[in-house]
This record gives sequence, C-alpha cells and structure tokens, in this order.
Amino acid sequence: MANVSDIIETFLLEMLQSADTLSISRNDLAAYFSVAPSQINYVLSTRFTPEKGYTVESRRGGGGSVTVVRVREAPDELLKTIMRRSVSEGFRESAAFAVADRLCELGYLTADEARLLKAATADRALILPFGSGKDALRVSIIKSVAAELLKRGRFAGGAARGGADGDETGFRSQKTVDDPAEEE
Repeated sequence: MANVSDIIETFLLEMLQSADTLSISRNDLAAYFSVAPSQINYVLSTRFTPEKGYTVESRRGGGGSVTVVRVREAPDELLKTIMRRSVSEGFRESAAFAVADRLCELGYLTADEARLLKAATADRALILPFGSGKDALRVSIIKSVAAELLKRGRFAGGAARGGADGDETGFRSQKTVDDPAEEE
C-alpha cells in the first residue's frame, strides 16, 4: 500500500501530464487528501525538486497558492548545469539519485546506466572516515559522468546512440595508442 506522500505525488504528476504548469491551493489540496498543509509542503519540497526537473513557487496567505512548473531543458542544458555545480555544494544521496533518474528520463543514460550511477553514488558505496566528504565526492562523480556525456555527444537527439560514428552502446570509438609497437 502506498503512503500518503506517494499518493499526493502521483496525483500531482497526473495533473502535470496535460500541462507543464500547475497552480493549486495548498489548503484545498490538504483538505482533499485529509492531511495537514505541512504534508503538502513536504511532498513539494522532496518530490518536486530542481534535480527532478521541477520548480515550485509558493505564495503565503489566501490558502497558500502553489505553482509547480516542469522545467524543460535544452538537450545538454542539464549536463552544463551539473558541470557548473561546485564540489563544495555537493549532492546528498537523494539528489544524486534524482539526477541519475533525470538523466535517464531525458535520454542521456539508459536505465541500466542510471542504476550503475546510483550504485556508485550511494552512501554505502562511498566509504569515508567521516560523512561530510560524501556529498563532495558524489558531485565529483556526477560531474565526471556529465563531462563524458558532453564529450561523447550522448544527449537526447544526439547521434552517439548508434549512428555513424557510434556503436550500439552509444560510445564513439577512439583509437588510443600507448605502445609505439601497436602503431604498425
């Protein structure tokens, strides 16, 4: 059985299917689901984040009007945004997972690649003597993946998913010569 946060999220996502913008009264939504307005705030702040491709605008008073906007990035804008993120800002595990899901949703990664990125950035994979370095390490990993995706042209609409110079994996072949004997 789904919890109330999942139900509210699903409800809002279904409403966003027909438009990229949804304006709704926080109090009306809370009354509809028989929850406190703070439960609506929780869902909006954890399930509709920039990492997941949404912005939330909130107005106080008059029932607390809320506007949820689905952000549509240009094909490589998300990758460029990731590249601009400073290591000191870091990524919490949930934010890193949201970025992996978003990269998959936009066609940057396959579902398997997104699962691998999540595994590589999970708290259990980042064994450090103290927790504060995990967020910085996570952003470094994701920035490295984003840089590779930009270099290889693996973005929605790009030619690297198969095509002229890519194989079925989406990676372009590049000849690298380390041993002079191999050049012959």
